[in-house]
Amino acid sequence: MTNSLRVRLLWWLLVPLAIYVFVTGKAAYDNARHTADLVQENTLLASARMIAGEVEWSDGRLLVDIPPAALEVFASPYGDQVFYNVSVDDGRLLAGVPDFPTRATTTHDSPNYYDADLDGKPVRAVGFVRQMYDNGAIRRVLVSVGKTQASRDAMIRELWRPQLVRQIEMVLLAVALACIGLTFELRPLLKVKEDVMDRDPMQLEPLRVERLHTELRPIVEAINQCIARLGLQVAAQRRFIADAAHQLRTPLTLLETQLQFARQHREMEPTLSEALAAMQRSNRSMVGLTNKLLLLAQAEAADYTQLAKQKVDLAAIAQDVIEDLAMFAQKREIDLGAELAESAWIIGHEGLLSALVYNIVENAIRYTQPGGHVTVTVARDAQRVTLAVTDDGPGIPAEARSRVFEPFYRASADTEGTGLGLAIAKEIVQAHRGEIGLSTGEHPARGLTVSATFVVL
Repeated sequence: MTNSLRVRLLWWLLVPLAIYVFVTGKAAYDNARHTADLVQENTLLASARMIAGEVEWSDGRLLVDIPPAALEVFASPYGDQVFYNVSVDDGRLLAGVPDFPTRATTTHDSPNYYDADLDGKPVRAVGFVRQMYDNGAIRRVLVSVGKTQASRDAMIRELWRPQLVRQIEMVLLAVALACIGLTFELRPLLKVKEDVMDRDPMQLEPLRVERLHTELRPIVEAINQCIARLGLQVAAQRRFIADAAHQLRTPLTLLETQLQFARQHREMEPTLSEALAAMQRSNRSMVGLTNKLLLLAQAEAADYTQLAKQKVDLAAIAQDVIEDLAMFAQKREIDLGAELAESAWIIGHEGLLSALVYNIVENAIRYTQPGGHVTVTVARDAQRVTLAVTDDGPGIPAEARSRVFEPFYRASADTEGTGLGLAIAKEIVQAHRGEIGLSTGEHPARGLTVSATFVVL
């Protein structure tokens, strides 16, 4: 059996109704048959009494004149055949069918109903005895009347079938109303499903239970308790990452200072100097990774409802980032340009949005070959503000674009980097309820454009 709740509830409704219809239908059929039998037997007896009333003595002999009314009472559109037999107790036939299967009664003036077979046709018959007196002589006259069952069967159908049809219609109406009712009553549960499906993976807010039925509230409350425990676990992990990053940053900064101090000694052997330089580069990578891990933890923990809601000019933020990265771009021989709107105000967190622009632009500079171009664009229309960073570097293959937003994923292993830049950018954009995507650059054969769109203020 299917696991559908709607189907199961309908089965629980349909099975009892089907049993009820069967029982009441059987009772209605029995009542209809009893009524038809009673009507038929009363008609047979009335006919037999009318025939018996016409039996008379004539010149010492019993004679009978069959009245037409005795047969007309059986008139019906179903073509029933009527048979009768009037005979005396000495075996003499007064009228009717000679081979009619008669059955005498043991009691005077008491009818005897029975089933018989005549000419291969089943008939219902009645035997009625009338005692005739003449000059002290007593004769028993047996009047037997029988008819086929067509009108009786038709009466049963006319009495029984309408009731059965009405009961079936009521069952179908009940099932239809139950389906409609279940559709309406299950809407709160479907809304809970839609609420869960539409949520961001990190949106760990409890589900609303105000409009739910009493029977469903314990289930949703249990889900909310699970969400609360999951939220505590996620918060603990974020705190651990943030605390670990904070704890790592201090000794790494100290180590950087010590390495720089050690390299200032001129009498140092060349091999040792090269080793210290390599250690210093590794330490700087560790510092960069630690800072980005801290920023990623902050971005993942950010929520639009909890952000510092302030008016932020994204064009001004982009201008500041370009100035900060100008030396880095010049060192890598990258032409860093900008096409910025006069103002592009949105609501958000200035620090996180600055980190967003910084990571996207730094990524573009880092992965573009010397002599390349990186262009930062901030545009605004009536409904949205768009940040786009376009480069003419090697680009990202189409099959890898779905993974570049994963932490630590790097499309190319030939360039230094942590693989966290676009992951951080995605988390910040989602925290601001924006959209981020990738497309090809200005040249179809190479380049990449990273665009982030936000709702305009």
